[in-house]
Amino acid sequence: MRSYFIAGNWKMHKTVSESVELAQDLGTKLAGCREKIMIAPAFTALDAVSKVLQGSNILLGAQNMGPEEQGAHTGEVSVLMLKDIGVRVVILGHSERRHSYLESDALINRKVRLALAHDIEVILCVGETLAEREAGMLESVIGTQLKGGLAGVNPEAFAKVTIAYEPVWAIGTGKTATPEDADAVHAYCRSVIAGLYGEAAAKGTIIQYGGSVKADNVAALMSEPNIDGALVGGASLKADTFVPIAQFR
Repeated sequence: MRSYFIAGNWKMHKTVSESVELAQDLGTKLAGCREKIMIAPAFTALDAVSKVLQGSNILLGAQNMGPEEQGAHTGEVSVLMLKDIGVRVVILGHSERRHSYLESDALINRKVRLALAHDIEVILCVGETLAEREAGMLESVIGTQLKGGLAGVNPEAFAKVTIAYEPVWAIGTGKTATPEDADAVHAYCRSVIAGLYGEAAAKGTIIQYGGSVKADNVAALMSEPNIDGALVGGASLKADTFVPIAQFR
């Protein structure tokens, strides 16, 4: 049976001191949580938060990383730097990276393979825009993003990949796909994975939902058979809103 994975993406919020304070609060309040938990602060706060999380049940995540180990890549943060400070998981292919910074499937794939080569877990994000959904392109978009992002990833490495379905139109808008609609897309993701890695791998893959997840809708989403967790944005920025999501059952 798949476990639930609840991840908080803090995006471009919180100073180092604010991040440490929240991490300390979450570490205390989620100490007995039965779910797999991750938080992804801004790059500037990763080292300080890593120290706070030592010995806790909360994994340290990064929101992105560069596609090369090192070199003349101004403004990038490498997988070696992340691993050095205790990052265990990296979020790749987030819609804001795809649409605001024009990251291609090929670039995302380079990052995915590099992270996995260094034994860092990956949350690979996929999702369609409202225009794509209304044009009947949902499955085409999702399938292309999955196959492109996972190109060259062998079955052993894929075991360290979580998929996050995040409809672009539901991120930070207050809109949420209905649990049934979200589950249908998760089921489609699982069918694509089955085509790539086989039925057993597809059944074992954790697929999170992301897009305005809140305490009052998380239980309904998690009750669907193909939804295995949440990638939480705004609601992860306060303990009062993130803890109830992580403790939804």
